[in-house]
Amino acid sequence: MRIGIVGLGLIGGSLGFDWRDRGHRLLGYSRRPATCERAIARGVVDHASPNPAVLTEAEVIVLATPLGVLETTVRELRDYWHPEAIVTDVGSVKQPIVAALDPLWPRFVGGHPMAGTAENGIEAALRGLFQNRPYVLTPTDQTDPAAIAVVAQLAQELGSVVLHCDPASHDRAVATISHLPVFISASLIQTCLQEPDPAVQTLAATLASSGFCDTSRVGGGNPELGVMMARYNQAALLEQIDRYQIQLERLKTAIAAADEPAIAAILQQNQEMRPRYL
Repeated sequence: MRIGIVGLGLIGGSLGFDWRDRGHRLLGYSRRPATCERAIARGVVDHASPNPAVLTEAEVIVLATPLGVLETTVRELRDYWHPEAIVTDVGSVKQPIVAALDPLWPRFVGGHPMAGTAENGIEAALRGLFQNRPYVLTPTDQTDPAAIAVVAQLAQELGSVVLHCDPASHDRAVATISHLPVFISASLIQTCLQEPDPAVQTLAATLASSGFCDTSRVGGGNPELGVMMARYNQAALLEQIDRYQIQLERLKTAIAAADEPAIAAILQQNQEMRPRYL
């Protein structure tokens, strides 16, 4: 197929790598000429240009821009697309995006590949990023079934596990397992920075090892992504923060009371249940 990718960063670039390796023709669009040149040089796309006419022949358009500019991007570029083109996105929030884009393009399919790294930009693009990872599609009752099938097939070619759910359920689920961890991790880093003794703070930074690396990774990532999560998934995120605070208070109470059986019971349940989420 001829696949157009709007936004040649980590996700867009990684999609381009894998689909091009599978024989598709990749057409890239970025406002930055240097990004287009680098995408071609790295083999992410066959052709790329800051001219949106590069997308005219694409049968499928993948929107890999930040959440905050998705609607504007569609309004600006849709006149360049083939009228029968299938359009999908890769945004981590679905309900407001689907509501905004469905009326703008008749063959739109909401999508979210659940993969990423702490890096961003075309240099961060990787082959195999989506292998064995969930790729969620969030069609509505109005979504063209043929368009859904095409996007699902392309996701399967990545080696992804394709899942379907409604946009609202998606947003509640990712608030729990993706967005909440970003803000918990961010709070951990902020807590370390609030250590009042500079010598202790320096010692803590020196001693930090794999445990801190694991728990702080997502909180030290791209700030723009966190801001977009807070803006577009606010209600679901706040609900999960409230639940998290209840659990943190529960542990705090047990620790203050030296209630080791209660602490052990919580940690035992965690040890048993964590594999369910991995």
